[in-house]
Amino acid sequence: MPTWDDVVAIAKRLPEVEETTSWQTPSLKVKGRFFARLRTEAEGGLALVCDPSEKAALLASADPAFYTTPHYDGYAMILIHLDRIDEPRLTDLIEDAWLIKAPVKLRKAYEQR
Repeated sequence: MPTWDDVVAIAKRLPEVEETTSWQTPSLKVKGRFFARLRTEAEGGLALVCDPSEKAALLASADPAFYTTPHYDGYAMILIHLDRIDEPRLTDLIEDAWLIKAPVKLRKAYEQR
């Protein structure tokens, strides 16, 4: 079961990631752009930026790792139960979130490595 520390370790493999806070909770940013945060309120979990069509597909999959709340409806963010997702899938989703938020120049350099 991944933890917030695992999320941070996965994200730190990507360029220019900083651990900070957003809305008084631990979060991750790339070059100052928010892409993930630990939900310490309510039911907890991870809030992660994602493409709206991917969010719809993840929710439609009925995989218990993915959920949303009315607050996140209409936002390009998926909520993830960390205790219900495996690390390889989480790694892919974190990289996708980073790619969405990374500045173009940084993203292109990363993709060309």
